[in-house]
Amino acid sequence: MRNADPDTAERLQKVLAAAGLGSRRACEDLIFRGRVKVNGRIAKLGDKVDPATAEIYVDAERIITDTKLVYLAMNKPRGVVSTMDDEKGRTALADFLGHVPERVFHVGRLDADSEGLLLLTNDGDLANKLMHPSYGVAKTYLAEVAGPLPRAVGRQLLAGVELEDGFTKVDSFKLVDTFGKSAQIELVLHEGRKHIVRRLMDAVGHPVSRLVRTQIGPIRLGDTRPGRTRRLTNSEIAGLFKAVS
Repeated sequence: MRNADPDTAERLQKVLAAAGLGSRRACEDLIFRGRVKVNGRIAKLGDKVDPATAEIYVDAERIITDTKLVYLAMNKPRGVVSTMDDEKGRTALADFLGHVPERVFHVGRLDADSEGLLLLTNDGDLANKLMHPSYGVAKTYLAEVAGPLPRAVGRQLLAGVELEDGFTKVDSFKLVDTFGKSAQIELVLHEGRKHIVRRLMDAVGHPVSRLVRTQIGPIRLGDTRPGRTRRLTNSEIAGLFKAVS
């Protein structure tokens, strides 16, 4: 293991405890049992690390120890634009982040008429990977569409549809419910082209009236209320790193 800068280095068990892995004694036990890796090598009791730069894994899960890094999940309400500040004066994401002292930015977008899960962070490297199409991070949506919905629509979406900017298909499709002349469906896609869900459903003749993103990779919207944010857990953050590894 390369030596940490003595000016910023701290004992590994202290860093792990500060990251929420338990008491210092419990973290010492993790190290003693060989369950901790730092910068690719198994750690030992007595090791010191720089929490801002060390890559630390416990049981193969990445542990974030840099206290300056922030990872948030937000339930974006309908009518809010996915920018931090809008030049037209529309309600933007920053209007809901007054309680967050750090400067964060959004990972990907949701159009103003859509709602649901957005990730916010100041970890630029992770954000870029989550948004890059080569990593194929799956996104799950609930959509209310014009019905009735023939079974052939699901087969068509799974087989693929040719749009004006290229071919695309969904990873999974599920009819959740039907009510009157509308239907609720769940779609999973691994790409993030602009308005992709709305364009897909328009192409198969069932336009979307309401769209909610419920999941990005391992992160679920859950019961987070519209306009609220929550900090991701260590396990959720580790799941994001695993999704782009």
